[in-house]
Amino acid sequence: MKSLGDNYENAAARWLQAQGLTIIGRNYSCRAGELDLIARDSSHLVFIEVRARGSPRFASAAASVDRRKRRRLILAAQWFLQQHPQLAQLPCRFDVIAFQPRQSTSGQTPRWIRSAFTN
Repeated sequence: MKSLGDNYENAAARWLQAQGLTIIGRNYSCRAGELDLIARDSSHLVFIEVRARGSPRFASAAASVDRRKRRRLILAAQWFLQQHPQLAQLPCRFDVIAFQPRQSTSGQTPRWIRSAFTN
């Protein structure tokens, strides 16, 4: 059974591909944590965190990527690069794709935050 998170990750992957990125990995998991999506954007390797919020009463989806979560993403990316040394020479960045609660009935476009943080 697919979870709501899977639906958002699938939507994010499709949307990023439409923007010209090539998805090279999904749901990479290691001791340090999980990377939702891994993509190539021109010459960059991009580690993407997909976040969604159902209610505007709480912190925004993007704001939910706090210091602790950023640290886990960085560690997971380091593990990934150790397992894929052929990609280690590429410049890397961390992006966030945030889905906010719908304000209308039209299709939902995610907020893409490129270089959301650095390590």
